[in-house]
Amino acid sequence: MTDPCASATVQIDARPDVVYRLLTDLPTLASLAEEAVAMRWRKGDAVRPGAVFAGRNENGHRSWTTKCTVTDAEPGRLFAFEVTHTVLPIARWQYDIVADDAGCRVTESTWDRRPNWFRKLAGMATGVPDRAAANAEHIRLTLQRLKHRAEAE
Repeated sequence: MTDPCASATVQIDARPDVVYRLLTDLPTLASLAEEAVAMRWRKGDAVRPGAVFAGRNENGHRSWTTKCTVTDAEPGRLFAFEVTHTVLPIARWQYDIVADDAGCRVTESTWDRRPNWFRKLAGMATGVPDRAAANAEHIRLTLQRLKHRAEAE
């Protein structure tokens, strides 16, 4: 796999299973994310490869929906999903959790899967012309919120 277009890591003073549970609970994940405002199961009702959920995203007055298919679900270790819009690939999001003596380290990464011809159109539709920079900031905020939430439990 190629390098992600945005990625960051945070140390969290919480057990890996607690962090995994927060990341895989769709309402919680939506509350932690910057653009995602709602997520709900469309196929299946639990986190496992092949399960599908819909995501509703907002940026200012703009909104859009995506289809997300779970590709990896390893409790306490890994959660990942592929994002599409209609038939177009959009992104891959991945959360790697590594246990350590202080709790765990969580790395959130994303890969831009959009076809080149679609990137400018998507930027206009979402109001985000520089997706890599926006995602880097969104990941920073999401991980900050995740750390706060997990350590409060």
